[in-house]
Amino acid sequence: MLAIDPLLEGGLLWTPLFIVIAKVLIIFGLGLVSTMLMIWYERKVVSGMHNRVGPNKAGPWGILQSLADGIKAFFKEDLLPTRADRIVFRLAPFLSFVPGFLIWSVIPLGGDFSDGQDGTIEIFGEVTRVQLADPPIGILLVLALSSIAVYGIMLAGWASGSKYPLLGSVRASAQMISYEAALGLSLAAVLLSSGTLSTAGIVQGQDSFVDWNVISTGIVPFVIFLIAATAELNRPPFDLVEAEQELVGGFNTEYSGIRFALFFLAEFMGVVTMSAVMVTLFLGGPQGLFDVPLIPGAIEGTLWFFVKLMGFLYLYVWLRATLPRLRYDQLMDFGWKILIPIALGWFLLLAALREFSPDGEFGDSLRVVLISFAVGIVAVALFGAALRVSARNRSDAFDAENPSDDTPSRSTTARSTQNGATV
Repeated sequence: MLAIDPLLEGGLLWTPLFIVIAKVLIIFGLGLVSTMLMIWYERKVVSGMHNRVGPNKAGPWGILQSLADGIKAFFKEDLLPTRADRIVFRLAPFLSFVPGFLIWSVIPLGGDFSDGQDGTIEIFGEVTRVQLADPPIGILLVLALSSIAVYGIMLAGWASGSKYPLLGSVRASAQMISYEAALGLSLAAVLLSSGTLSTAGIVQGQDSFVDWNVISTGIVPFVIFLIAATAELNRPPFDLVEAEQELVGGFNTEYSGIRFALFFLAEFMGVVTMSAVMVTLFLGGPQGLFDVPLIPGAIEGTLWFFVKLMGFLYLYVWLRATLPRLRYDQLMDFGWKILIPIALGWFLLLAALREFSPDGEFGDSLRVVLISFAVGIVAVALFGAALRVSARNRSDAFDAENPSDDTPSRSTTARSTQNGATV
């Protein structure tokens, strides 16, 4: 069985073949157009946050600026460094760009999943899903393809024959290893709740708001997945792979022309794709909060899907505009010492709740949410205590390195300020 999609169960006929080809073209166009719009959207939103105008020349509101930049990059000279590996250097951009399109093939983009329906629609007398394919291992395919994208970055840095791209590629590989484990553990919580690896099956199991996995799994896996996905995408504050202040341009320093444009598109394609994955896994995919009148169920599902998608895209732009970049040691410590232990502990907690519930399921979602908030309060308290200890240690170290009889120490000043006294 290659897919659950009923379109492919009746053999290879002309009508199903036509529908499949149409799906491929639509997904390719949707991925490309959404990526270019995401570039324009991010530049426009960030410019608004900076009190600037942003793109405003090409097309209305500058919406065609990304297309103009792509055409310009297409005609730029494609430079090849002398010390570069010719084959790998030219192949690397495609290894980063293509997986984003392939992930879109297993994402349910619409369909009516309300009231226990399976999300299928009828086109030209054929029953099919609003997605290219629905393999039984759809989520594993998403993980595999998202992991392949980092190979393009790694090979680009190695094949450039330059030290700065090489440093960027080493950072990318270490970052992927550090955060892939936390991402996988948070995903395991979703699979424990859904009981299936099929993306359509996961969406079908979230038939009401309280059944959305962001609630039924206790919010924690969603937050961990969001943070780990941000690190996987090399987005701020985890953009150490292309840190301009340290690595000139990172892994793509030696690239120009259309190959640089492919890396640029791959970054924004990853943002849109991973946002779509999070909508599917945690927010019910095409499932709506309420019924929209006068709109068919399949179209309504697509509208809800893109509304949720826009929320994630705005969140990523907001993070870029507000958060500073982490140091490399902070990046590693956060992944290995905080995210992975929390993700593993939460997965074990959910497994215990499922095991000891009378019906073999999670039971009341409210119970999981209350436990989530209790654990979150304890975690915040412990984190705050750790920050205070770290600040006190830094103050003591500063006082030890800079002794002075006339100037009060930082720690003394801080303690006096807290007590309302004056030194």
